[in-house]
Amino acid sequence: MTQYKKIMETIKMIDRENLDIRTITMGISLLDCCDGDGEKARRKMYEKIVRKAENLVKTGEYIAGKYGIPIINKRISVTPIALVAGASSDSDYVAYAKMMDRAARETGVNFIGGFSALVQKGFSKGDRILIDSIPEALSVTERVCSSVNVGSTHAGINMDAVKMMGEIVKRTAYLTRDADSIGCAKLVVFCNAVEDNPFMAGAFHGVGEADCVINVGVSGPGVVKSALEKVRGGTFDQVAETIKKTAFKITRAGQLVAKEAAEILDVPFGIVDLSLAPTPSVGDSVARIFEEMGLEAAGTHGTTAALAMLNDAVKKGGIMAAEHVGGLSGAFIPVSEDEGMIEAVRKGALSLDKLEAMTCVCSVGLDMIAIPGDTPSASIAGMIADEAAIGMINNKTTAVRIIPVHGKGLGEEAVFGGLLGTAPIMKVNPFSSELFIARGGRIPAPVHSFKN
Repeated sequence: MTQYKKIMETIKMIDRENLDIRTITMGISLLDCCDGDGEKARRKMYEKIVRKAENLVKTGEYIAGKYGIPIINKRISVTPIALVAGASSDSDYVAYAKMMDRAARETGVNFIGGFSALVQKGFSKGDRILIDSIPEALSVTERVCSSVNVGSTHAGINMDAVKMMGEIVKRTAYLTRDADSIGCAKLVVFCNAVEDNPFMAGAFHGVGEADCVINVGVSGPGVVKSALEKVRGGTFDQVAETIKKTAFKITRAGQLVAKEAAEILDVPFGIVDLSLAPTPSVGDSVARIFEEMGLEAAGTHGTTAALAMLNDAVKKGGIMAAEHVGGLSGAFIPVSEDEGMIEAVRKGALSLDKLEAMTCVCSVGLDMIAIPGDTPSASIAGMIADEAAIGMINNKTTAVRIIPVHGKGLGEEAVFGGLLGTAPIMKVNPFSSELFIARGGRIPAPVHSFKN
């Protein structure tokens, strides 16, 4: 009888509460593809990606059919391209992005991540070329995602890179202006980037990883909200306990899929990322969890506390259910990808400043936020510096995926479609960050024996 009840619970979570496996991501090392001849290097990279991932989509569909659990995305992450392409004499890396796009189409995945550079402490030749190539690379490809790590707790913040990324975001927005600057939705700037993140747009395959691994990201905001409806009016002790038990069940599904996918594809199982990742669909929103906790709208006073508790309880519940956890693990708070967040912005409950405060306790950062297209690059760099500082001081991952929508301003919206959703354009601080960003150099790493 107990077994029957558990089966029915799982069916209900899938049918009515939008439980899904958000992504199976195959990480592939390209370090053995380095070559002084760029064309040869790209040929080796393409061949390896297609060979390793040729059965990835088919396997995901087989497991989804076998267990009845939707697996929404099948994706690939590769070694940061700046590390591999840096061995060549190429002075432009757009051809590498085109090669990645072809490989993604050939294998059937919807995104491939790793057009990336790690510059927290300084630039190599390949890093600078890659960063300069990002705007064109994202404008001439469809499935390629890019990321740049500009800071870490151990190295501090590379403010030259922060300045560059403010300009790169603006240029990417302009080159993809015909589609509401969608190129910026595929570009993330990190502090303390992790090597095993299965979620786009920031996924890349770190140098400390095995040659090829399977990482899985679970979701389930709808399941958590539904569970909390049963303890309405209860104390926070009851709320936390309910979230922990629910996260355990969600993660068990992720562990099952990850193990089976790794076995079928004959590659090691990497990690399960314990995240609550929303979608624009009704019933799949992190913001609606805040409302269920008792807040009138996401963004009002108390939201940061609610998010902190949610994040912690998800980790506590999920960690017991998986052999290996990693990635970003926590609650995502993208604006355009969460119908409750979109509504909160539209009615004025949620501001950019409040989102920044929430990133102190969530798993990522300023995510999928549309701002006026005429926002100066120095202001965007200022936002990146703020988020990097939060990550650096608090020893956590933070990121910025912000979209200055070319030609649009306050009162308008950017429409990306699909999982990327719709973003009302948010107000930014009108005062200048120009002189601050122009200083350049590096903000030193913080001391950790004297924290307060």
